[in-house]
Amino acid sequence: MTAATTDAPPPRVRLPRRRGVEFSLLVCAVLCSMLGYAAVGLARSGAVPHDVAGYGAGLGLLALTGHLAVRVGAPYADPLLLPIAVLLNGLGLVLIYRLDLETPADRAAPTQLVWSALGVALFALVVVCLRDHRLLQRYAYLSVAAALALLTVPIFFPAVNGARIWIRVGGLSFQPGEFAKLLLAVFFAAYLAANGTALAHTGRRLWRVRLPAGRVLGPVLAVWLISVGVLVLERDLGTSLLFFGLFVILLYVATGRTGWIAVGLLLASVGAFAVGALEPHVHGRVEDWLHPFASIEAGRGPGQLAQSLFAFAAGGMFGTGLGQGHSALIGFAAKSDFILATAGEELGHAGLTAIFLLYALLVARGFRSGLALRDPFGRLLATGLASILALQVFVIAGGVTGLIPLTGMAMPFLAQGGSSVVTNWVMVALLVRMSDSARAPAPEPGPAPDAGSAPEPGPGCGPGGDPPHDGGPLPGGAAPRATAPARPPGPAPAAPTREGAR
Repeated sequence: MTAATTDAPPPRVRLPRRRGVEFSLLVCAVLCSMLGYAAVGLARSGAVPHDVAGYGAGLGLLALTGHLAVRVGAPYADPLLLPIAVLLNGLGLVLIYRLDLETPADRAAPTQLVWSALGVALFALVVVCLRDHRLLQRYAYLSVAAALALLTVPIFFPAVNGARIWIRVGGLSFQPGEFAKLLLAVFFAAYLAANGTALAHTGRRLWRVRLPAGRVLGPVLAVWLISVGVLVLERDLGTSLLFFGLFVILLYVATGRTGWIAVGLLLASVGAFAVGALEPHVHGRVEDWLHPFASIEAGRGPGQLAQSLFAFAAGGMFGTGLGQGHSALIGFAAKSDFILATAGEELGHAGLTAIFLLYALLVARGFRSGLALRDPFGRLLATGLASILALQVFVIAGGVTGLIPLTGMAMPFLAQGGSSVVTNWVMVALLVRMSDSARAPAPEPGPAPDAGSAPEPGPGCGPGGDPPHDGGPLPGGAAPRATAPARPPGPAPAAPTREGAR
């Protein structure tokens, strides 16, 4: 055996792209949504709706647009992310259409379809145009400034259902907090990626706990306090809880210290008790949670939470069937906050379990993409986006089932809400982009440089996977890493000792 044969590197293993699997799952998702649409029509009028083919064509066009964007911009992306999003979005359209039949004067399904089309368009734009997720790290402070501005603007608009979280201009309305959570996730991920080591290993020790230095923890803590304070003024306690959970989870992931989980749970308990006791709007929701049937005993009829519990009970194991429930009795929030009650009544506990499994799979694939990434920013951002979806599902499902006090939030992809569905599609696009970066094969090694010549930098990306940088400081004051010369081919050097690695 010659020396050249001995020194030859092993053949590179290429992961399958799985785009055919993704396309097959998308076809199944569209067909399931069409069957649900037809089932509603059969249950309500005894005939298949005349526009079922048009509904299937529209949803299929959205799915095909997303699929082509993934083929072009992220060919190695996780094949489950897009089909799960399409299936949940299609099921949400079916449930909203079913509730529209109870309120002919207030049809929301056509508007929701338009918002879904806009969300898919932004999904395709992000997947195709954002070639490297690490570019977002350079815009950390711009992201937090935009997020705080979006959170502050609704204060100057009238309250809707007791909360100032909407901006209404003419006949249009949107919820800025939905976009702010995405921007804050980018900021937290960028800042903690640059300062995670300092947070974990600097500061003073108090008993068995090491407190981080104020100059390191101060900026991100101030941003979190400002955002939560604004949301408390707006009475948007659901989003406040979401931001708090996101902050604690990313802090734990960045430092690896489980003490942050205990501190977070303690602070959340104290804050929830204080707000529930002092804020009348929140106190009323806590009382409804503790005594959901008090209004019935007082002769005023069942409230929204009681009607939601009745809907889950009426559904039983396999449900009453699409279009054959009575969850419209919940009232004005049946299409938004309580849409899960319609799913529980008409699809039963089995259908509800399937929906939760879809969410769990979506979150798990997001976590998996983050764990497979090598750059700290990507790991934190993927973890943060997946955590946002998980926290939303927990808060909403817990509220409508009576597990925790009710908070006004939109179930991802299912509930009525243009701002929510657009933001969710952008989050899925970022997860698709990061899963492609995690699964894509490494670039083929180029020819060895001549002796004494400096290696040429890669296009658009710094050494070791760092994002392109203009030479200024990274978020949190960390300096960019210097370019290291490439090692010439040959036998690998001996592993450095711990002192040498330092």
